[in-house]
Amino acid sequence: MNCVVCKTKIQETFLRKPIGTYVKDEKGKKKIVCNSCQSKLTIEEIKKKL
Repeated sequence: MNCVVCKTKIQETFLRKPIGTYVKDEKGKKKIVCNSCQSKLTIEEIKKKL
């Protein structure tokens, strides 16, 4: 899986769960964001980049 904002590959746990956060866009679809983008940007800024 890749981050929607920065397009880097997201790390996964040994159970293949992504280490990141899901954010819903305007249409209600879930998009994944990595931890580094989540800490740098606010929710509003992330939603603008979706």
